[in-house]
Amino acid sequence: MNSVPSHSGTGEHTVVITRVAERQWHALEDDRVVGRGEAWRRLDGRLFASIDSWHGAVFDQLADVMLAGLPRPLYTMADEADVDLTSHWERVGFTARHREWVCLVPTDPRATGLDSAQPPSGVTIVPLGEAEEGPLRQLDRTIRDEVEASVGWQEMPAEVLRRPDDAAPVDPSKLVDPSKYAVAALADHYVGLIRVAPVPRQPRLGLVAVRADQHRRGIAHAMLAQVLGSLHQSGIQTVSAEVSESNEAALALFDGIGAQRVNSNLELVLR
Repeated sequence: MNSVPSHSGTGEHTVVITRVAERQWHALEDDRVVGRGEAWRRLDGRLFASIDSWHGAVFDQLADVMLAGLPRPLYTMADEADVDLTSHWERVGFTARHREWVCLVPTDPRATGLDSAQPPSGVTIVPLGEAEEGPLRQLDRTIRDEVEASVGWQEMPAEVLRRPDDAAPVDPSKLVDPSKYAVAALADHYVGLIRVAPVPRQPRLGLVAVRADQHRRGIAHAMLAQVLGSLHQSGIQTVSAEVSESNEAALALFDGIGAQRVNSNLELVLR
């Protein structure tokens, strides 16, 4: 643990920035926590940072201490509607890298137009939570490799997972949880998947992906029809999804089923 004192401008007391863990910092004013900072490595290998504080001066002080000890490139995410937060990150040197749209997707087949969507010949849709773990992991690895060879996995929506220990390399495919997936099966293997994070009150579509050699067969629409229809029957009216503005195919897919873009997040980077 180490501490760095600095003048805050938030009151009469000096703010002390204390490193409370390997990549966690607290800003203390008169023994009261007035800000927190954290850094963690995502499964795609990139290092992300976050700062939570009530005062801009405390944000800057946390950033000064954190950035002095963190490697580059360093990334963060900010709600684009939160102009203050975005300006704080830009003030300490971050620049916008890309935008991710936050969409609300209806589940009612009459709203999505998926009431008549059927899987192509030979393909069956395995409902949420019923996929076999082995074939699912194999498909996950195949799709990750295909995406990495094209746009790069870092352009895909991040999975909502516990943060892995940086000291222990993690194979992302080993963290696949079958309870969160519906899949498309062809013969004895899987060719498409949908990941659904069970966020309270409004589930999140974390990923929709189909193996490259099975594109343009209607498999994504068939999987969406099954998953969204099932959620609708259970009383859920909408789900959320995040789509990169550079992913034209994904934007077209969601726009085509009536998704509404309600917000956007900015990914910023410090190089």
